[in-house]
Amino acid sequence: MKIFPAIDLYQGQAVRLLKGDYNQVTVYSADPMQVAQGFRAAGAEYLHVVDLEGARDGGTPHFHLVEAIAKDSGLKVEIGGGVRDEAVIDRYLEAGVDRVILGTAAVTDRDFLRRAVGHCGDKIVVGVDVQDGLVAIKGWREMTKETLEGFCREAEEIGVRTVICTDISRDGAMQGTNQAMYRRLTENFSLEIIASGGVSTIDDVRALKAMGLSGAIVGKALYTGAIDLRKAIEEAT
Repeated sequence: MKIFPAIDLYQGQAVRLLKGDYNQVTVYSADPMQVAQGFRAAGAEYLHVVDLEGARDGGTPHFHLVEAIAKDSGLKVEIGGGVRDEAVIDRYLEAGVDRVILGTAAVTDRDFLRRAVGHCGDKIVVGVDVQDGLVAIKGWREMTKETLEGFCREAEEIGVRTVICTDISRDGAMQGTNQAMYRRLTENFSLEIIASGGVSTIDDVRALKAMGLSGAIVGKALYTGAIDLRKAIEEAT
C-alpha cells in the first residue's frame, strides 16, 4: 500500500481544514516546498496536493507552486482542486505532475471525465468526497443526491482505475477512518481505492493495508506528530 503525505494549499501556505470548513483553517507551514522536502527526507515517494482555493472557486491559483514542488521535491505529485477542463490537465502534466485528480468536474460532467480518461488513462484519478453516503462537490460546500456506490460504479464503467475516497466527517478530526466504507468499496469494485480522511494512527494504516487498499493519504496526523511518516511507510509496504 502506498502512503501519500498530504499538503493542502491555501493562500500559498500548507494548511489543514477541519471537516472541509474553510472557516476552520490551521496553518502548518508558510513554506510548502520545505514540507515536501521533509516528506522526501522521511522516505516518501508520493505526494498528495490539493489546491483548496481551486477546489472552492475553480482555477489554478497555486499552479506555479505545484509546478515547483513537482520538479524539485523528488516526489511523484498528484494534484487536485479546480481541475475543470482538459487544458488544465495538460498544463499540470506538462509541468511534471504525475497524476491529476478530478473531483467536482468528474461528478458533474461525465462526458469530461470520459474524455479525460480516454486521453490520459491512468494519469487521471477521481476524488470522491462523501458525507452520509452522498457525494459532495465544490470544496465540500454542496451536496448532491448521488450515492458513493452509484458514482463508483459509473466511474468504473467509464474506465477510471483509481478513486480517492474521502469521508468528510472524518477529515482532520483525528478520529480514525471509516473502515466499513472502505471495506464495502474493496469488496464491490475492482477500482484501486485510496483512503483519505481520518488516518490518525499507525493502527489505521495497518487496518487499511489489511483490507487491500491501494493507498492511504495522511495529512493532519503527520503535522501533529501523531503518525511518524517513516514508520507509516514501513508498515504499509
